[in-house]
Amino acid sequence: MAKQQQEVRDLQEGSYVLIEETACKIDSYSTAKPGKHGSAKARIEARGVFDDKKRSLSQPVDAKIWVPIIERKQGQIVSVDGNDMQVMDLETYETITMRVPEDKDVSPDENIEFLEMEDQRKII
Repeated sequence: MAKQQQEVRDLQEGSYVLIEETACKIDSYSTAKPGKHGSAKARIEARGVFDDKKRSLSQPVDAKIWVPIIERKQGQIVSVDGNDMQVMDLETYETITMRVPEDKDVSPDENIEFLEMEDQRKII
């Protein structure tokens, strides 16, 4: 998995973070002031990028955390067959089979934008 380390204090809403080995997009980020015997804590509420499940995390702000490297790519739909579609990556011209999202209406020759991390992909 392509990932890098980053301090918790450098995260912000809209960025990505790994929680429970799952890539998540941060919905809310809040910090609590340092107490008498401890350091400041950050509370992160996030939603899974590929599975859409809510997750939360509480860490000291100076702790290191893993951040996934998610690529945003352009593609063109080649064909649609039931719940599956063939998408050609416009950068590498590789053809990928993806699931048609339930809330999207797609047709051949349509240009789309999708997120890719290893073998996981999602249309945005």
